[in-house]
Amino acid sequence: MKKTQINDLMVQNILRYGNIGIHVIDKDRKTIIYNEAMADLEGLEIFQVLEKDILEIFPSLNEDTSTLIKVINSGQPILNSTQTYFNFRGHSITTISSTIPLYYGEVIVGAMEIAQDVTNLRKLSDQLLELQQELKVSKRDTKRSAQIKKYTFNSIIGNNKTLVLAKEIGERASETPSSVLIHGETGTGKEMFAQSIHNHGVRRNNTFIAQNCAAIPDSLLEGILFGTEKGGFTGAIEREGIFEQANGGTLLLDEINSMSLPLQAKLLRVLQEGYIRRIGGLKDIPIDVRIIATTNEDPRAGVDNGAIRRDLYYRLSVINIHIPPLRERLDDLQLLIKYFIRKYNKLLNKSIEKVSDQVMNDFSSYDWPGNIRELENFIEGAMNMVSSKDKVLNRENFITSNFIPKTSNAESNMIGQLSKNSLPELLQDIEEKLILEMMGRYNNNITIAARHMGIKRQTLQHKLKKMDQTQ
Repeated sequence: MKKTQINDLMVQNILRYGNIGIHVIDKDRKTIIYNEAMADLEGLEIFQVLEKDILEIFPSLNEDTSTLIKVINSGQPILNSTQTYFNFRGHSITTISSTIPLYYGEVIVGAMEIAQDVTNLRKLSDQLLELQQELKVSKRDTKRSAQIKKYTFNSIIGNNKTLVLAKEIGERASETPSSVLIHGETGTGKEMFAQSIHNHGVRRNNTFIAQNCAAIPDSLLEGILFGTEKGGFTGAIEREGIFEQANGGTLLLDEINSMSLPLQAKLLRVLQEGYIRRIGGLKDIPIDVRIIATTNEDPRAGVDNGAIRRDLYYRLSVINIHIPPLRERLDDLQLLIKYFIRKYNKLLNKSIEKVSDQVMNDFSSYDWPGNIRELENFIEGAMNMVSSKDKVLNRENFITSNFIPKTSNAESNMIGQLSKNSLPELLQDIEEKLILEMMGRYNNNITIAARHMGIKRQTLQHKLKKMDQTQ
């Protein structure tokens, strides 16, 4: 089979089985491609749409409101457009779509629309905004905190010098209105630091709202941040965003490096000018919000690789706080273990006193990719495995954890394998297993896995490609 034939088969199967809706029309506005995902999204059958004029299928549209026709006429793409509307089954759906012109040489021969169903995500984001608004009202009416958890600097356990310095910077930062940029790996406690800064400062009695910038597509995130006015986009309603809800308080923007550069530019303007404008609105709304941003990578590296706008970095990093990973503060390991044992003794009605020396040795040599959160999960998991009479957490209690080697006689196993395989074959097998282990440990992040293996990113990519070809 020729490569072109394989490519054709791949395209056909992507169109048929992919979960992204695709609608293509030719220059005469007739549908030539309409896949099952788009049919399911819009509540139609494919045969109802193919070879039909788009205005015949959707009589409510016209040349000004149809994005496909508009793109053919203008030759300009319409990217990441959010729409909420009723499909042909009468269901309200929300989509994020991009519509692009199709060129043959310099001549436009059609247009393609790619749509993703984000209805459930829209509902969740709406529920989040409504809940935050209810908490804000409840706090104003009852004069009590609306936060579920209230962390302070006393909640941050550890005597490591780097951690103590980070806490000192955070305590000083809490006394100022300046923006703070916190960076640290996943599980190091960035939100705990952010809440501690808020709860230690003059805004402690006002709202604290945390928003993960990586969890929601930009087209929805913009509405969550700045709010919407009725008519701002198809299906939009009047609703304040979390900037307004956090007015007078603190807004934590988690994983700011996951926010797109255009949205970062809008955020920068808000920080510089001190007001927001809702999507579709004309009125400037003044806001007084203290911004704390976090990133799970070195922000300077984020600037260099284009993930963070340089001007936004300078605006956010008035105060910089680096939280060290657990592998760099192993002197706190014993203290943290004791803290989590006390916590889960109370929650699980156990009477554990310590971990065994063997487990402590395992902990000390482990790399801790998930940091403090991973350590807590290990302790909690092990304490679910012990009886109420046990006093020590032993290796066998950590059967659900992945830091313990699965075989204790690894060396003898390798020698035994040499009788079946050559040394190069055995070494290749060991290398592949280590690579797979590291890729799994770091959630298939090639950059981080390569760094921890001490090899170049390109080298790891080459090895992974070679492994795929031999399997």
